[in-house]
Amino acid sequence: MNAFFNVIDHLQQFLWTYIVLAMLAGCSLYFTVRLGFVQFRHLGEMFRQLFTSTQDEENVHSIGRKHINSFQAFAISLASRVGTGNLAGVASAIAVGGPGAVFWMWIMALLASATAFMEATLAQLFKRKGEDAFYGGPAYYMLHGLHHRWMGIVFGIGIIATFGMANQMIQSRTICDATSVALGIDPVVMALVLMVLTMVVIFGGVQRISHFSAIVVPIMAVGYLLLSLYILVANIGQVPAMFRLIVGSAFGLRQAGGAVVGVAVMQGVKRGLFSNEAGEGSAPHAAATASISHPIKQGLLQAMGVFVDTLVICTCTAFVILLSGLYDNGEDGSILTGTALHFHLGAWGRWYLTTIVFLFAFSTIIANSFYGESNIRFITRRRWPLQLFRFVSALMVFFGGVVTLQQAWSAVDLMMAFIVIINLYAILRLARYVYRLKDDYLRQRREGLDPTFHRNQLPEIEKDIEAWE
Repeated sequence: MNAFFNVIDHLQQFLWTYIVLAMLAGCSLYFTVRLGFVQFRHLGEMFRQLFTSTQDEENVHSIGRKHINSFQAFAISLASRVGTGNLAGVASAIAVGGPGAVFWMWIMALLASATAFMEATLAQLFKRKGEDAFYGGPAYYMLHGLHHRWMGIVFGIGIIATFGMANQMIQSRTICDATSVALGIDPVVMALVLMVLTMVVIFGGVQRISHFSAIVVPIMAVGYLLLSLYILVANIGQVPAMFRLIVGSAFGLRQAGGAVVGVAVMQGVKRGLFSNEAGEGSAPHAAATASISHPIKQGLLQAMGVFVDTLVICTCTAFVILLSGLYDNGEDGSILTGTALHFHLGAWGRWYLTTIVFLFAFSTIIANSFYGESNIRFITRRRWPLQLFRFVSALMVFFGGVVTLQQAWSAVDLMMAFIVIINLYAILRLARYVYRLKDDYLRQRREGLDPTFHRNQLPEIEKDIEAWE
């Protein structure tokens, strides 16, 4: 068994190091240029969309009286992005790649937001009508855009196994470890509690998931941001030196913690992409649920989600660690983050970290369940597989309290590598529609209109578009 998982581990390392990261970085740069640097030039439009409720739009495309607005769809995707990767992943990047990894994490986020824009817009364009909300994702634009059902099924199975099952154990294990250290709670007991809580939320359907995310995600993100700002202000005198350390280490101008520039680049890019999920095809499931008047609106919001995840929340963790001066003490992951918080805040810093870990990881559990459900609906219309998946997904949360993470991480990373490759191929094939939609949206904005879209605007694929009548 160990030999089997050793093979998986070596394979996933090869794919991520030599293929996946190159594809993600290359596509992100290409989309950034081809879209006219949309994530930079239209940042103000992103904020406008964030604070505009689709419930007040006259031209919104919705299903009856029930619909999910732009902010709720944004919150679902952010709930998945904002997780243990923002706490443990950033710490690992710094521990292995040195402070310079933070710089490359920033660069990748700036570029990867263009990929997030692409996949979210495509998810909106090819979304389908459900009983109480829209649904969609990469599997749906692979089927209706590329007419490759087999590709959608392969991708859907990968999402179900990765996010709906294996990733649930990782998030659960993180919570169990944190509560065990801080509160002395038996991991098995904590896992059982998490399983029950998960079932209460996910059996309530997408409406309950969206409302849960819309409440919890802003609270946890703002709370962590405020604490980090307090630490930043309290150590304001060290901030210039910290930035010099980050930039100097990024280009090898100064040695930091034994890291060399190549390792810094690799760790910054890999951990940044793991956290913000741009190009992996997970966030588009949430983007598809929004009832809006033009697909580009969700493209803009999901691009902003990458900024929030990496440039704000991941950066908070990086600053907390670097300002403590303990980044090269031999610790890694959430242990390093906890040590840094303890340095700044005293004993209650670890208690606070436990609370944040719980909120971040549990919100990710809920969002992951939703992503799995979207792909169950793609593979089959029968009701019982969906109910079975919800139960199995919750059961995986329980198993997270009784298993180790090393083998699960290897399996997850391998699955995610294949998902990224398939998704990026589909985006490249369908990119021309996003370019046309972006030009149409900006034209209407210049005319002072609230942009709207109807499927007859793309006559060559009108028959493949269901939700834009």
